[in-house]
Amino acid sequence: MTDQRGGVRRSGRRLKQGRAPIALLAPSLLGLAFLTLPVIGLLVRTPWRSLSGELAGTDTWTALRLSLECATAATGVSLVLGVPLAWLLARTDMPGRGVARALVTVPLVLPPVVGGMALLLVLGRNGILGIYLDRWFGVTLPFTTTGVIVAESFVALPFLVITVEGALHALDPAIEEAAATSGADRWQIFRWITLPDLLPAIAAGAVLSWARALGEFGATITFAGDFPGTTQTMPLAVYLAFQTDPQSAIVLSLVLLAVSVTLLAVLRDRLFTRV
Repeated sequence: MTDQRGGVRRSGRRLKQGRAPIALLAPSLLGLAFLTLPVIGLLVRTPWRSLSGELAGTDTWTALRLSLECATAATGVSLVLGVPLAWLLARTDMPGRGVARALVTVPLVLPPVVGGMALLLVLGRNGILGIYLDRWFGVTLPFTTTGVIVAESFVALPFLVITVEGALHALDPAIEEAAATSGADRWQIFRWITLPDLLPAIAAGAVLSWARALGEFGATITFAGDFPGTTQTMPLAVYLAFQTDPQSAIVLSLVLLAVSVTLLAVLRDRLFTRV
């Protein structure tokens, strides 16, 4: 309804906050249950009485340490490469930008095992680039700890790029334009104006990338293999334990779940609500 001046007439009734429509309540609760029940099932089936004994093995902590180190390194790679790439996609009119943006999202939809195979074909000893890395520099990436970092970076990088690019599109360009008219160059604008406003989005993207790298399995086992102490991360250790000792696999899964939930619980309200 409109008033005589053509404006929208506001109803006297106000929508109460916090009340969900009945049509949305049932599917939302079903979705919540779908996401929650598997975690509850893991907790219910955890052998709590033998938990300390299961955790006493050094292999568990070796795999966890390797997972944390590689996920952190992969997040560092994502930050170094992803922030400039997100800026390029959001702030420039480079030819083929649409194609580049599509390529960035490919690892999100590509089966991880296929991603690992693609990495082998490019960076393996006989790969398109790997043959020259081995021949000229003596660098071999597959089946090494560095290979784990490469595989995790491949699947984690898009999360940071998409998060930061979305934040760049949401920023008000008026301040950047004012700085440009005052004589600031692109690097100064990015360093002193754009980057401080992006820090919450960068932090949120880094958390997403770290969590994705921590849980990576398919690309890692295909490209880096499963060697205890060298490439066996926690997801690989869970898979291996499940073949022979399901109880141990449950304990390892619980450890990985605890690490992930702790990180998200500590940082979610601080970071995600600011993006």
